Order: sequence, then C-alpha cells, then structure tokens
Amino acid sequence: MSSTSRTPSSSPSTAPHSAFSCAWCGRTASAVTDDGTRRHHCPSCLQFRHLPDPAEGGSGDCRGRMSPIAVAVPRTGGWMVIHRCVRCDGLASSPTRADDNQLVLMRLAVRPLAQPPFPLEAFGDL
Repeated sequence: MSSTSRTPSSSPSTAPHSAFSCAWCGRTASAVTDDGTRRHHCPSCLQFRHLPDPAEGGSGDCRGRMSPIAVAVPRTGGWMVIHRCVRCDGLASSPTRADDNQLVLMRLAVRPLAQPPFPLEAFGDL
C-alpha cells in the first residue's frame, strides 16, 4: 500500500503517492493523476491556491484562491480550466482531468450562452 500524507492547503505536494485536502471544499484528492502527471487543482471544486513559480518570475507569496472562471479548448484538443486569483487577479490555466467534476466544468462552459452580453433575439433576424 502506498503512504498518504495530507497537507492543509489545496496545493498538491510533489510526492508521487501523496494526497491533499482542498482548503475550500474539504475533499481529499490524489496529488497525482492516474496517468502520473501532477494535479493543479481540486477535482471536486476546481480551485487551488495561487503559488506562482519563482522560476517563471512569480514571487510565490500571493497564496490567494484561484477560482475557475472559464474553460478553453485549444486546437490541440482537450479542455483547459482558466483560473483567476481572487487576491492579485493573476490568471493561470490547467488541463482538465478525467476525474474533474463534470457538472462544474459544464457550468463554466455554458455560462457565456446562459448570460450573454447582448440579447440573443438579435440572431433571429439573421
């Protein structure tokens, strides 16, 4: 059996068999996905703690909540979750995983259609 260590934040550790407890929804999830890649967000609520990489020019001290705001579909296929930090307004993206909450993903995907910035009746005349 593999050992499991829990951390109080929703930032996954780099240990291959570790788990983390999400600071927002409280669910426990594996920090590594089934295909062996590191998880960037909680699979239940899709949120994570903002930990900018100092190697990429980030200070690493924000630690704000990264909330999912949209999904993007790159030309390469697959969905990416777009997150915005509620503290510093930084943006980040992370790929979706097979065990991500499908309801939350679909809510993000249809939000622009459910709340358009203009009346959809204008398309009736086209």
